[in-house]
Amino acid sequence: MLAAAILSSGLWTACSNPGEKKDDAGSTTAGHRDSGGARTPDSAKSGPATFVLEKGRLSTSLYVPGELIAFQQVDLYAKVNSFVRKVYADVGSEVKEGQLLATMEAPELQSQLSSAESRMKSQQAIYIASKANYDRVVETAKTPGTISQNDIDQANARQESDNAQWDAAKAAYNEVAETLKYLEVRAPFNGVISMRNVNPGAYVGPSGKGSELPLFTLQEQKHMRLVISVPEAYTGYLSDRDKVNFTVKALPNRVFTAQVRRLAGALDNHLRAERTEMDVYSNDKTLLPGMVAEVELPLPGKDSSFIVPGTAVVDGTERMFVIRETADHRAEWVDVKTGRSQGGRTEIFGKGLHEGDRLVKTGTEEIRDGSQLP
Repeated sequence: MLAAAILSSGLWTACSNPGEKKDDAGSTTAGHRDSGGARTPDSAKSGPATFVLEKGRLSTSLYVPGELIAFQQVDLYAKVNSFVRKVYADVGSEVKEGQLLATMEAPELQSQLSSAESRMKSQQAIYIASKANYDRVVETAKTPGTISQNDIDQANARQESDNAQWDAAKAAYNEVAETLKYLEVRAPFNGVISMRNVNPGAYVGPSGKGSELPLFTLQEQKHMRLVISVPEAYTGYLSDRDKVNFTVKALPNRVFTAQVRRLAGALDNHLRAERTEMDVYSNDKTLLPGMVAEVELPLPGKDSSFIVPGTAVVDGTERMFVIRETADHRAEWVDVKTGRSQGGRTEIFGKGLHEGDRLVKTGTEEIRDGSQLP
């Protein structure tokens, strides 16, 4: 029996690996010893990757839709109810300021003018007579005792009243004469007729009375406005005289340039965006009013800010934060707000952040606030 026990013990020793260590349950754990005799695991668990927080400038671009509109545009209506006599311009006609576009006729206006002229001449004759009477009274009054002062005052009052009546008649005549000028429709500025809605013989008049549609629509097309709405978050990056690039669907391979000239200075109540206008010139009619443009707005970084990899920002269910490694290697959640993003990098803003802080490169809510980092 003793010999059998010794033989069994020898076989067990021969089958055991010198590099294995039995635990309390009799199992073994693989490993090796270093030169100092300490045991080191074959695969050591490493902590999350970190980086040093630094400031920088992030320049991005914002693409927004825009619309080209005429720099000046007006709908031309007839001032008075009348009939179109002749039309001198059509759709596409380039006209100059003051150029005659159409003439109308209104016979009743001619009658009114003749009547006003008659009243004016009548009042003129009455005034001449009363003035002559006043002059005779004044001359006679030079002889003492012939004319009383009351007669002189009444003669003077009569001539002044007749003079006022004559002025009123002249004003009435001029009013009708000026109204007759509205029977000619002229271009208020240089432009192109983009719409014509009348023909000779048509009855026209003021909007809502004689005509529902304008006689003509005149546009200044060589000089246009490029109108965009800049979202509230980006209004601080664009200023007067900045240049922007844009494209239109009609010419997708061409890039046009415009300059910012007018900023609304207030946000639209519905879009929460600022209306911004740029001047565009197109002498060859390549660009036309009504075209939709895609505008690239440069958003250069004006002030340095903290730039981090996008993976470092944790957008949790209740808060947005980055994870900072403290001096005792613990995780600290720091609340932040994000700015612009480009190429996997993001601007962050937080009161508790300082240049030189070490942040976790890939943040996750699984790394709990205050937990020990490996």
